[in-house]
Amino acid sequence: MTQDSLQFVRTEMLPPQAPPSSQVGAIRWARENLFSGWANSALTLISLFFIARFVADVGPWFLHTVWSADSLNQCREVLKTDYGPDVGGACFAVIRDRWHQLLFGFYPDDAYWRPVLTLVLMLVAFAPILFSHLPRKLLWFSAIYPGLAFFLLWGGSFWFPFVAMAGFAVGGVAVRLTIDRSTVLGAVSGIAAALIWWFFIAGPVDEFLQSVVPVGLPFVKSSDFGGFLLSIIIGITGISLSLPLGILLALGRMSDMPLVKYSSIWFIEFIRGVPLITLLFTASLLLNYFLPPGTNFDLILRVVIMVTLFASAYIAEVIRGGLAALPRGQFEAADALGLDYWKAQRLIIMPQALKISIPGIVNTFIGLFKDTTLVVFIGLLDPIGLVSAIRASTDWNGIYWELFIFVGALFFIFCYSMSRYSMYLERKLKTDHR
Repeated sequence: MTQDSLQFVRTEMLPPQAPPSSQVGAIRWARENLFSGWANSALTLISLFFIARFVADVGPWFLHTVWSADSLNQCREVLKTDYGPDVGGACFAVIRDRWHQLLFGFYPDDAYWRPVLTLVLMLVAFAPILFSHLPRKLLWFSAIYPGLAFFLLWGGSFWFPFVAMAGFAVGGVAVRLTIDRSTVLGAVSGIAAALIWWFFIAGPVDEFLQSVVPVGLPFVKSSDFGGFLLSIIIGITGISLSLPLGILLALGRMSDMPLVKYSSIWFIEFIRGVPLITLLFTASLLLNYFLPPGTNFDLILRVVIMVTLFASAYIAEVIRGGLAALPRGQFEAADALGLDYWKAQRLIIMPQALKISIPGIVNTFIGLFKDTTLVVFIGLLDPIGLVSAIRASTDWNGIYWELFIFVGALFFIFCYSMSRYSMYLERKLKTDHR
């Protein structure tokens, strides 16, 4: 055999072959995540044992479900007839019978279209804020949505909520006219102009517009609100208002002006040191002692104010953490560009701080939405309060798990949606490419 006849390089390509079964698909995933070592394998087997026991105990309860019954006794009769005398099962007929109370409280039956339309319009109003690729023209609808939502939910004069919202525009104009002289003067002028509008001008303007163009809906009392309608009103309003207020408090705490700095510190530390239930009792009971006799201060409005103040203190600390995480060079770069304080915050500092703070902000929002169930202690019938009221009725006395499963599932949908959106926003704003 000559040297020229020896070949050390293959001249033909081998046909592709399938990878081993242990390196692809579910088998590979299980080996890497469930059985990667003896400890992991032991924990996997123990977990599978408890899951199997749970399914074996709870599964038949869900399989033997009754959806059509007028009372718990009738539900038990259906279970006895269909599955036997000793077989238990879920009685979700209570959800079918009382779903309107769990969702709307005691809102008038013929006006359910109003909160449903408000919820749909809320999604439209939030869409351009949450997703930047949508047309910016929709922000005009987002701006007027709070007044429209108030009109749809409570009814009354069509002009009242928009005249009230005009107070913010009046305050903004006052700030723009005076802020060039002094930042403090601009803030004081804006607050004073808004208060003058609300206390002395808004009422006559509303009466005049209503007399010229009488447009309105039947008024619904706040005591008729309840269920998830009440939780959504308090939670979404508190979330929407606490974020801008928390940003101002965070900037105030880091301010060089002693009055602004120590006022912000005092407010944040006081609110964080007091339980939310204490603030709710203050809004419900003690606040009336400081108001003039005969003053009708809506309870839901008082609760929204207290919830907003409570959440804003926590948001302020989350955002302060984001500001502290920024390199000092970012502040120096803003100064080098000749930007004033507010332009530097709007264009350079705050966008980066908010990006860092997204997980903490969303975590605070989720906690705030779940804390709306505390209003049951001051007489407002949130979903938990309505569960107790339904269980106290003669028809459904003794039912338990079905109602709480339904309430927990709806809360999970809202909170999980917020969590998923925060993950989407983090991926969208990720710039480090790691």
